[in-house]
Amino acid sequence: MIPKFLKKRIFKAPVAADNASVTAESVTPATDVSPIATKTYSNAPLNQLYRQLSGQVLDVAVKPKLLGELPEFDNDDKTLRFYVLQDYSRSNSILIDLQTQEHKLPPALVGVNDSAHGIKENAAIIFLHHPHAKDTQLSPRLSRLVSAVLQHPELKVRLVPVSILWGRAPEKEDSLFKLLTTDNWEDPSITKQLFNIGVMGRDTFVQFHPPQDLRTLINDNLKGDGDASAVLESVAANLNVEALKDINSKDTDSADNNSAVKNIDEAPNYAVVASADGNRELVRSLQQQLNIYLDKQRASMLGPDLSDRRNLVDKLVYSPAIKHAIEAEAAETGTSEREARILAKSYANEMVNDYSHSIVRGFYKFLTWLWTQLYDGVEVHHFERVRELAADYELVYVPCHRSHVDYLLLSYVIYKRGLSIPYVAAGDNLDVPILGPLLRGAVAFYIRRSFRGNALYTAVLREYMHTLITRNTPIEYFIEGGRSRSGRLLPPKMGMLAMTVHSQLRQSNKPVVFIPTYIGYERIMEGGTYIGELKGKPKESESLIGLLKVGRKIERIFGNVHLSFGTPLHLTDFMTKFDVPENSLPADRTDTPLDSKASAMVDNIGIKVMQHINKAAVVTPVSLLSLVLLSAPKSALDEDICREQIALYQGLAQQLPYSSDTVVTDMSPQQIIDYGIKLKLIERIPHILGDIIQIAGKQAALLSYFRNNILHVFILLSFLSALVARNGRIERSRLDNIAKQLYPFLQSELFLYYPAHGLADTLNKKIDILIAHGLIIELGDGMLSVPEANSRCYQQLQVLATPVEQSLERYFMTLALLAQQGSGNLTENEVVDLCHLLGQRLSVLYADDIPDFFDRALFTSFLGALTRLDYLQKEEETGLLTFDQRIDDIAHHAKYVLSPDMMQILQQVANLNEEEIAHAITEISNKKQRKFGRKR
Repeated sequence: MIPKFLKKRIFKAPVAADNASVTAESVTPATDVSPIATKTYSNAPLNQLYRQLSGQVLDVAVKPKLLGELPEFDNDDKTLRFYVLQDYSRSNSILIDLQTQEHKLPPALVGVNDSAHGIKENAAIIFLHHPHAKDTQLSPRLSRLVSAVLQHPELKVRLVPVSILWGRAPEKEDSLFKLLTTDNWEDPSITKQLFNIGVMGRDTFVQFHPPQDLRTLINDNLKGDGDASAVLESVAANLNVEALKDINSKDTDSADNNSAVKNIDEAPNYAVVASADGNRELVRSLQQQLNIYLDKQRASMLGPDLSDRRNLVDKLVYSPAIKHAIEAEAAETGTSEREARILAKSYANEMVNDYSHSIVRGFYKFLTWLWTQLYDGVEVHHFERVRELAADYELVYVPCHRSHVDYLLLSYVIYKRGLSIPYVAAGDNLDVPILGPLLRGAVAFYIRRSFRGNALYTAVLREYMHTLITRNTPIEYFIEGGRSRSGRLLPPKMGMLAMTVHSQLRQSNKPVVFIPTYIGYERIMEGGTYIGELKGKPKESESLIGLLKVGRKIERIFGNVHLSFGTPLHLTDFMTKFDVPENSLPADRTDTPLDSKASAMVDNIGIKVMQHINKAAVVTPVSLLSLVLLSAPKSALDEDICREQIALYQGLAQQLPYSSDTVVTDMSPQQIIDYGIKLKLIERIPHILGDIIQIAGKQAALLSYFRNNILHVFILLSFLSALVARNGRIERSRLDNIAKQLYPFLQSELFLYYPAHGLADTLNKKIDILIAHGLIIELGDGMLSVPEANSRCYQQLQVLATPVEQSLERYFMTLALLAQQGSGNLTENEVVDLCHLLGQRLSVLYADDIPDFFDRALFTSFLGALTRLDYLQKEEETGLLTFDQRIDDIAHHAKYVLSPDMMQILQQVANLNEEEIAHAITEISNKKQRKFGRKR
């Protein structure tokens, strides 16, 4: 409804179509101080010829790369569409027109005529900064469109903001040539545009952002705090004095005035003057909003404006926080403050990145070539959710760590898709000659592998992290602390996570959001090294020779590599959950400890990050083959059975997804088998009764790595299958009780996200789908049974039941060792070492020598879960583990899953006398001393 006091005055005369919208960016100014920029832009044939020739030249010289997704438009012919650019530029106009033609979008340099609404524009481009506009002036085309939308409620106008980058250097480099060519935070001059076209034309990026409805933008602006009153004042300023008097005389009551403003909020489309002058406050607000939006998008692609490394080091050392740390170091060690400052500066020089866009560009070109040599393709999933956050949040990428390639691969994917590359926290073991400086110049800042007890080093690192975060620099760190040798996620290290939280609680700029990222390979360069290390071979230090050895593998094909970006985790959500207030730490100190709430929040974030990484898993052809064949006797299956088992796993994962973020390969079972043969991971053995698919020689240990990548997706299905398969018949209630007892240990090992309080519902859904596939038979009265013996479904059930057995065998062996040695006789480290030895022996004798069975991290995780659930207690002085009879209760449940023969074997292997234990512990201790001696 239109307010009464404006109804008679708003639409006295129609919009002057002849005068206001005949040309591209022209209106006739009412006065010399009009807020509307004016410039006649002829539509003559000569101008059309100029456009065509310019377009042909630009099409040859410039090969832009499209970033992001193309905008989606509804099929409404009555909707008018305009592209929004920040700065006026002929080359930008023509470039956008070429892009719209190439991608079959509504054209940019074609007239937009809508006589019904008085619109006649000779181009569909809005420039927010027109070259002939002064600071107080507005975009004329935007002003006309706003007036038309306000005058005509049925008019639909969509604005598509567009970003164009000619090169992507975020810093001001010393080279005059680069300053002339590379896009940074300065508006381009004509000279620079010519250089851009000639030199940076092959390094140009265009991104179309999601369309925005102009009427919605107007309504949102008028409903915002203070905006409606500003527009109302603008309207009143354009009414004559008598009209104002009339309004004042008729609307003296404050309640009536409030009602009028309320009507504006309810119907903002009509409560303004349908003329450019009357709408100037509204247009100015809209123009500012669009400018801010495009600035944020530009920042997300270019990154912050960076200073040089030397100045950054000096700023760190002389910051108030580090000054305090230097004083504390001098007082504690008895050295002078000057010596402590020199030491702090050396620490800063160790870690600070030395970003160079030239090195980044060199890496980009090299890696583009390298990936084509190594991989069939790099598949990226769910990246748009990252792009949506990049402009408004401080991005912290927290990927899993599979390979040294991770550093480069993730940065490459982010850079290629148009976002600023993150600074990566890398271990100083990578700071080797040649490679180290190159990585430092591209993405890396180096940190020591261990700095516990070094207060000054910790302070410098915290302050550097704080500097990066407050300057809105994207950051990446591997929360596991090191590469996984088994393919499972490692327990999270909370150090870097705590520093991130510490920084946010000292001072917040943009809110922090964590991006869990899953990285999955189908073959891995370090595969042989990982197997050797799991078997006890000493870890090789990084060196140039090691790099050259890896380079020899470049001619091999490693299949596809997958990056999947999980659901973002907002730090503010955790702060609300744990009642941690903002700015609760001193801004000028790095040594203020986190309180109990903040510490609990950090631990919770770490677990949630790991769970979200697993939720974003990609079930690849290789991981599916590994899971199927390693579960079969002698790692071989009839090809028909192999296809059926693969199809079963695909069906289970698709019909009852582990998570909406989980991606499952869409290859057919036959294509998956052929793909594995191509990668030389499996082989087909011809046979007259039907071909056999088996794991290729010496590949079983390697394939266990890829099986473990997706084990969490199928582990509960495997667990339920094992309970039914090993017992023949079992009641649902009994099954639920056993699952509740053992689930916490599986959850801890594989970072399962299902909450314990809702486990029953989760189990029922999985049982139902197993019943639907005929793998479990429901007999009634809550009784479950296996299918008919020797049937196809029975065989499939047996294969599906196998993957969980290895985890349960480890649990039972550990519990048997504890029970035999008794409470208070072994420390946690001794239990882990002994279980590692027992696992090695068991693997060689009975388990095809698959080394991940005796991975120390898995035993550590199991003991951690036992301690967290209060089954184990640790004496403070001695570190000895104590427990009660409940340990036996947990072991008792293993009989429902493990065969009697296997339980007997585990009991025998774990049966060690005091002399054997003493000898084993001594040998392990000597081995560790030799290892550390070599490192020193």
